Parts: sequence; structure tokens; C-alpha cells
Amino acid sequence: MKRHALVVTVSDDFGEENTRALDLGLLRRMFSFLRPYARRRNRLFIAVVLRSIQLPLLAWAIGAVLGGPVARLDRHGILLGALGYGLLSAFTQWTFHYRVWWALELGEDVLRDLRTQMFAHIQRLPMSFHHRTKTGHVISRFTTDADSVRVGVQDVLFVTIVGLGQMIVAAALMLRYDPVLFLVVAGFIPVLWGLNRFFHRRLSRVFRAVQRSFSRVTATLAESVGGIRVTQGFSRERVNASLFQELVADHSRFNLDAARTAGMFLPLLEFNTQLFLSLVLFVGGWRVFHGTADVEAVYQFVLMAGVFFGPIQLLGQQYNHALSAMAGAERIFGLLDTKPEWTDPPDAVSPRLAGRVEFRHVSFAYEPAKPVLHDISFVAEPGQMIALVGATGSGKTSIINLIAKFYLPTEGEVQIDGVDIRRLSTDALHRQMGIVLQQNFLFTGTVMENIRLGRPDAKDLEVLQAADRLGCLSLIESLPNGFNTVVGERGVGISLGQRQLVCFTRALLADPRILILDEATSAVDTMTEARIQRALAVLLKGRTSFVVAHRLSTIRHADLVMVLDGGRIIERGTHRTLLAAGGHYAKLHRQFVRSLGRPAPSRSNSAPGPSDAVPIDLPRSDAAAS
Repeated sequence: MKRHALVVTVSDDFGEENTRALDLGLLRRMFSFLRPYARRRNRLFIAVVLRSIQLPLLAWAIGAVLGGPVARLDRHGILLGALGYGLLSAFTQWTFHYRVWWALELGEDVLRDLRTQMFAHIQRLPMSFHHRTKTGHVISRFTTDADSVRVGVQDVLFVTIVGLGQMIVAAALMLRYDPVLFLVVAGFIPVLWGLNRFFHRRLSRVFRAVQRSFSRVTATLAESVGGIRVTQGFSRERVNASLFQELVADHSRFNLDAARTAGMFLPLLEFNTQLFLSLVLFVGGWRVFHGTADVEAVYQFVLMAGVFFGPIQLLGQQYNHALSAMAGAERIFGLLDTKPEWTDPPDAVSPRLAGRVEFRHVSFAYEPAKPVLHDISFVAEPGQMIALVGATGSGKTSIINLIAKFYLPTEGEVQIDGVDIRRLSTDALHRQMGIVLQQNFLFTGTVMENIRLGRPDAKDLEVLQAADRLGCLSLIESLPNGFNTVVGERGVGISLGQRQLVCFTRALLADPRILILDEATSAVDTMTEARIQRALAVLLKGRTSFVVAHRLSTIRHADLVMVLDGGRIIERGTHRTLLAAGGHYAKLHRQFVRSLGRPAPSRSNSAPGPSDAVPIDLPRSDAAAS
């Protein structure tokens, strides 16, 4: 199992796992999803109760016709008995039809509500949850676990009521026919109870293991499909197939363990039932032989005993389904009970933002005792461009995450327009913020639909105007179907540069007050970057922008450049002043210029001049120009 750590490294549990065989509180919560459908549920209960009464009545009808004195078996009696039995059978099957129909409808309604509620919940969970949770684990909640709950709701409850009702009615009739024989039957109930308890404890553990192993399978599958290019690029097909085979083999082993346990339990349960019936026949025949009971009563009793013991195996199967449903329910509710690390306060404000951002002695840690930012302070005035520079892991993206309110600072304050970000409505903030990443996400759909993501009500003309302002209208129109070109999952079907321009158009259409560019040009070629840089000139104008970039051509005209190292700001200033200082930024700049194939300026001649020029220039922001 240690080899699995290469593929499966994140726990698939969202809460404490329940170790009891049946948790009534959990079952009540599971069946609470029936409340919105009270009318259909009540109709179904009526059908279930009728069904539980009808089955013993059918057996009683047979006994009434065939178990009485021979003198009653004339043509008229046989005809009436057969007709009555046929009508009762027809009514029973009519009831059964509606019981199945309404139960399936109810199960689908519950399944839909569960999935809808889970989807809405995970949309609200913070980035920390999504960073630590594998996609496959979440998918398994929507598939296997949710379907287990559906089966539990639509089958377990109502089939169990039918079975128990059938046993109760049969027991009442048995008690009426022969109380002595009934005591014999009742004496074996503790035996059945002990047998059930022994096997159900084991089945409970096995079904939970099955659910957990399937979650690992789906998590690995989702990860493997998402990383298929890396897999093929490094010829990992056979290795990954071997690892996946181990996971599937484990899941199969757990399923076989459950099948063996159920295969031992159900036949043993049925065998005990047959033993009980043979004992009833022996005791009943003994009583008839000694004249303490009549044949008619014993015959009726044996028929009712068959009806009484008939549901026991079915109830055993339903118990297995109940355990599976409960295993799925506790995992689903573990997800639904996952609380966000923070929520907006009731008095959260939703102002129209000007775009002033201030960090006041901010420190931040993703995990306790592991800070990634230390005492960060700076001010970005409306319309300014702030550049964040530093090595991987220096804290640039963490600053971006705090500005976007994906996380809250551990210490200090992040203020926007003088308001602590904790008091700002997250929805209002995000509606006035645009984010363009290095690997932007495009949803499956048309280019037009992806551009409208931030403003679904935008008209076609507004989309075209936004693309035209960015200078990428002709490029998008040159796609196979122009703006109606369908892109695949994650933007498959268009180039990386085209994808970035689509995302820039999306950001411009949303008209954000605060714009975040996180390595937005680092993965494109130089010619594509030239087009993107011209689009950026339009996109950045008049907006407070934060730019994270390794290509220093993107940030030459930033109003403030902050150099980070180890979660601290080690230098700050403009491009020119930092070059003149000859510090860490100047070193990075010399390396950047050298990568372009140009001679690097000397330390003594580090003042701004022609040698500092780079191929692409961005116009300075309005604030800088002033």
C-alpha cells in the first residue's frame, strides 16, 4: 500500500467516521430529505401499509379455501374462493405498482436535492478546502455515496416497513390460530437477533472500507486524466497503470469480502428460517396427533409462518443496503458539515470601490506555525500598477490571495478603500475584481460564453467592442467559428495565447476596479507576448493592478515594484530607482536582459539609459503619468 502514496496522498474523509452499525441520528438526517415531498411520501406510506397487509391476506385466503372442511369445497365455494383470491391479487399488484413508482420518484428527488446542495456548498468553501482535497474524493460524494443514499431512502425504509408489517400481521394471525405454536416461533427470535447482530457488525466495517477504497479509485482516476499529458510525456503509462491496478484490486478485494460475508449471512439466515418451519411442522403435527390442535388451525399457522419468515432474508438484504447508505450518508454529511474557515459578517458592506489597497503589517500562514508572509505593509492608490517580483515561494501569490480574499490575514489588516477586507462583502469584492492567471480556466462552451462569464447579461455588441479595444477581435474572429467556436475542457482547442486573450477580454468586459495578473505572459512566445502586452496596455489603464511576472518587460513602468524574498519585502521602488540601487532587483534585471541575448549593463552604469530598454513597453498608469 505504500506505493499508493505516489498517487493518493490526501485523506478522503471530511469528518469523524461513525463506527456504530446503525446511527439513528444519521438515519433521521438522511430521511429528513423527504420533508419537501411530504404529500408523495404520505401516499407512499399508505401504499406500503396496504402492501404489508395484503401479502398475509393472500396466504390467509388460500388457507380459508383449502384449509377448511372438505364439505365446503363445492363448485360454488371453489369459484368464489378463486375469484376472491384473483381480485385480491390484482389489487395487491396494483398497490405494488404505485409503491415502486412513487418510491423511485422519491429517490430521484432526494438524489437531485443532495447533489444540488453539495454542489452549492463546495462552491462556497474557501480555497484552502479545494487545495487540500482531491477532485476524485469530491466526485465520489456525488456518485457512489449519493446513489447509496438514494437506494437507502427509496428502498430500505419502505421495503423494511413492508417486511415488518407483513411479519406483524402474520404474527397476529398465528397468535389467533395457535398461541402455543406462536410461542415456539417467538422463542427463536433471539437466535435470529443474535445472528443478525454478529454479521451486521462485520458488514458495517466492510461497507465502509468499500466506500473508502472507491473514493481512492475515483480520486486517482480524476488526477490521472487531468495529468495525461505529463503521464505520456514522461512515459509513465505502465507505472500509473500498475498503481491504478493495485487500487482497483484493493477495491475488488473489499467488495469480495463484503460478498463473502453477505454470502455467508443470507444463506445461514434462510437455513435457520427453514429449520424453524420444520420445527413448527413437527410441533404442530405432534399437537394434531395428540388431539390438542386441529388440522385447519395448524395448516393456517404453517402458511402464516411462511409469510412471517419470508421477509427475514429480504430484511437482511435491506440492512446491508442501509449500512451502505449510512456509509455514504456520513461521508456526504461530512462534506456538508465542512465549515468555511471564515464567513462574511452580517453587517458586511458592498461599496462601489475606487481601488485603494493597503496592507498594514500583514502576516499570513496557510498552516499554523508555518508563516509565508511576514509584516507586509504597502499602499496602492487607485489606478496604480504594483509589481511583485521574487523567486518561486517568496510570497507573491500569497499577497494576491489575500487581496482577492481567498484567505484572510493571520495578523494585521488588508484594507480596500479604508475598509478592512473582513468587513467587505466577498461577492461585492469579486464582482469588482478581475483575475488573469498563467493557466486560465475556460469552461466547456463557446468563446462568447466564456467571455460573458463575469457579465452574463452583456450584449454581443459589448463583447465585440471589448475584443476590439484589446486588439484581438480579428484573432478571435479567425477561429473556426469565431466567437461561437466551442472550446473543450480547460480551453482545449485553442492556443495558449488565444486563451489568454479570451481571458483578457473577459476581464475587460467585467470592468473591474482591481485587476490581478499572475504570471499572465510567462508561458507564451515572444510574438504572442507582444500582442498580449498591447492588450494589457488597454486593460490596465485606470485600474488598480497587481502584476506578478518573471518577465520584467511587463513591469518596467509599474508605479511600485516590490521585491519579495522569504515572505518579506526586501526592496521597493520604481524600476529606475531599483536599478540605480544595484540590489536584488538590479541583479534580476541583468539576468533578464542577458536572457534576451543583450549585454547586461554594468553595475557602475546601472542608471537608466538605452541599455535598459526591453522589446515591449507598457504605458505608465494615469497615476504614474501625473
